[in-house]
Amino acid sequence: MSFHVYDTTLRDGAQQEGMNLSVTDKLAIAPLLDELGVGFIEGGWPGAVPKDTDFFARAATELTLKNSVLAAFGATRKVGLRASEDPQVLALLHSGAPVVTLVAKSDVRHAERALRTTAEENLAMITDTVAFLVGEGRRVVLDAEHFFDGYRFDAAYSRSAVLAAFEAGAEVVALCDTNGGMLPHWVTDIVGDVRAVVGPDAILGMHAHNDSGCAVANTLAAVDAGCSHVQGTINGYGERTGNADLITVVANLELKNGRTLLTGAGLTEASRIAHAISEITNISPYARQPYVGASAFAHKAGLHASAIKVDPDLYQHIDPRLVGNDMRMLISDMAGRATIELKGRELGFDLSGQGEVLTRITARVKEAEANGYTYDAADASFELLLIEEMMGERPQYFDVESWRTIVERHGHRGTVALAEATVKLEAGGERVVTTGEGNGPVNALDQALRLALTRIYPEIESFGLIDFKVRILDQMHGTDAVTRVLIETTDGQTSWSTVGVGPNILEASWEALTDSAIYGLIHAGVNPR
Repeated sequence: MSFHVYDTTLRDGAQQEGMNLSVTDKLAIAPLLDELGVGFIEGGWPGAVPKDTDFFARAATELTLKNSVLAAFGATRKVGLRASEDPQVLALLHSGAPVVTLVAKSDVRHAERALRTTAEENLAMITDTVAFLVGEGRRVVLDAEHFFDGYRFDAAYSRSAVLAAFEAGAEVVALCDTNGGMLPHWVTDIVGDVRAVVGPDAILGMHAHNDSGCAVANTLAAVDAGCSHVQGTINGYGERTGNADLITVVANLELKNGRTLLTGAGLTEASRIAHAISEITNISPYARQPYVGASAFAHKAGLHASAIKVDPDLYQHIDPRLVGNDMRMLISDMAGRATIELKGRELGFDLSGQGEVLTRITARVKEAEANGYTYDAADASFELLLIEEMMGERPQYFDVESWRTIVERHGHRGTVALAEATVKLEAGGERVVTTGEGNGPVNALDQALRLALTRIYPEIESFGLIDFKVRILDQMHGTDAVTRVLIETTDGQTSWSTVGVGPNILEASWEALTDSAIYGLIHAGVNPR
């Protein structure tokens, strides 16, 4: 029996709070899902959501899928209508999608209270709609909504809904934990019972939500109990606490259970594709996401580093390259010499055999962390520290004479405050004085520094600030507290992070900004002028 991987990011995932995918967004995400190699891409609900109707219309001419087929989502016919006369059922046909996924009630309470019909009519709605669509040449997947809760209330009725769908010609019946409250052993028992009733050849699926934190575990339990069709979303998107994270599900099944599920680029491109979809959805990637998160293979403790230096597999459950990720060493006050050596190797510095340098760098890191610095998320600042310790000093691209900022407001509350910064420095053998304006004093400083350096180093023009984080370290001191700033900068191709610490946000920001400029110039291959 073939195994189905069914993605519902564009429909169920898009119901996440704060996510609003345009048709263009969906048309950009679909090829990434196809490249990953999922079998089915659920595009939305044509006929009910105008944007989704437009998506299927445009997909017919703008999408060329190599590994996936599109599925249109909709509901069984309305109470009292024939399927062939129901406008929304007809809209599913008109979408042109080769697969139609129908949501149907499988909990008798929902049939009677939500649909306000009889248990018998609900079963007839399933039978009629599935049979009509199959007769029109469509492959039909039935999502048995609230199946597990319904089964625990009235198992016989929930089973009858599944049997009705199969008897009418459905290719798959997906059992849905719509409220997300199941636990794995419940799923195992229920799916096992349904498998015994429908026989070995019927394709059962699992659609899990994560309200109990068990969506992935419940999906794996369902597969062990006889499901051969899994549904989920990239990055676990979805309403409330989300759906089963499809990449985690597939990675567990492929890498731990030895199955081959994806037909495209597969898991080796999973990290890149997950992050690319995060960019389109405008939802920041979750660093601790299994397999593809930035922290999934990040190691901080010195004890771990010592073992990893001998054999990386001692502290990693898989080779990160299998999912397109990479091992990272984090530098903090927990770091030992082994951590520093491995991190240096990661950044291109060979510290093996340099015991004195390692001891000096380790001591400097611990002292800096004690003063408020953190290098966990500031690799660029740590690399500059390495350069200073190994080369004696960092490249001197400029010498700062002075800087200042002014924030001025005219009139009463509600008027716009103006921020201005002046930077005086020496670079390229000349004294440069520039003034920048911005949205606040830090932005003004960034603009003034950029103006000053661009005259001598035009490469700076491609640099842009993309993230800015502020942390107050000793909060009991109030406005007199030490401040830590982390900034992320990009040149349009890569990005890097630097850290600054000072008695106020401006001094901390200035340190992070200047370090960012220096690091960017070094990696652009620019020599001091």
